[in-house]
Amino acid sequence: MKKISLLGSTGSIGRQSLEVVETLGCEVAVLTANRNIELLEIQCRKFRPRLAVCMDSEAAETLKIKLADTDIKVMSGMEGLMEAALWDGVDIVLTAVMGMVGLRPTLAALKKGRRVALANKETLVCAGELVMEAAERYGGEILPVDSEHSAIFQSLQGCGNRGEVKRLILTASGGPFFGKKREELEKVTVKEALRHPNWSMGAKITVDSATMMNKGLEVIEAMRLYAMPLEKISVVIHRESIIHSLVEYCDNAILAQLGTADMRLPIQYALTWPERVPGPATPLDLLTCPHLTFFAPDEENFPCLALANEAAKEGGTATAILNGANEAAVAAFLAGRIGFMDIPRRVEKALKAVP
Repeated sequence: MKKISLLGSTGSIGRQSLEVVETLGCEVAVLTANRNIELLEIQCRKFRPRLAVCMDSEAAETLKIKLADTDIKVMSGMEGLMEAALWDGVDIVLTAVMGMVGLRPTLAALKKGRRVALANKETLVCAGELVMEAAERYGGEILPVDSEHSAIFQSLQGCGNRGEVKRLILTASGGPFFGKKREELEKVTVKEALRHPNWSMGAKITVDSATMMNKGLEVIEAMRLYAMPLEKISVVIHRESIIHSLVEYCDNAILAQLGTADMRLPIQYALTWPERVPGPATPLDLLTCPHLTFFAPDEENFPCLALANEAAKEGGTATAILNGANEAAVAAFLAGRIGFMDIPRRVEKALKAVP
């Protein structure tokens, strides 16, 4: 029985991860959240972890009172998150926190030689070289939880030599504004941006999908995860989200992973690899699934993808600047302080202004 530490248990990925963990019969050793103590308390009482962590210190004090009738230890802040990553006896650290907060616990878990099931793309975008170096030096593993990177990982299983790979092809749904022009995008609302056509995700990643920044971050992530140069990674719009990504080989064969838009499948594979076992993911019915369509990405009206590629070419800390500016801009958009197209404008300004 595998013992899991789940960082970010109350978010979309975290909740689905607990469904998978329950189906697999894994032991939940640690649960962490930001400040959603209502849901975290419910999860703690159901899965009985040894440690619960809230990033928000006031929330942690409240949770401590709520769990006073249990033997669950409660901690807070980065100290608690680091303890979660290093908790004794844990086999897998599933990192589903949002933003740069995931970097330090990810590095700590890898230096402990643990498997990290990574759903926190910002960690690789901002500090991919450090993370991959730590994994190699200390014998840790990084298994991708993103559906696209899981698809690539699965499609690489039969690859004996990475030199055989001609191209990694990331698929993108195109988000809720596919086909719209810049003039129309200037007027979109937060409510409209949060209506993803295929996936149910958190607010930040849903907006990133709408701007195409999410795909730009995934391109950078792919460069780090698979040690591939930017010119060997491409993006194609695939509205149906049936093909989750593809690998093209030097003999022009293309391998792809297909499935329903269900995150429980990549979550489970990151936990059970190299084995496959029955799980809760919805099966794909080929007789009823829609026709598959493909389009080139529109970088003129959705400039975030081009900005991410520019940062990837620049290297150094440019990708960290890209990510930090995007996090701030998306937060401002969700708060109603800036417009939708101000997001790429703010990111571009930061890339030019910050050394």
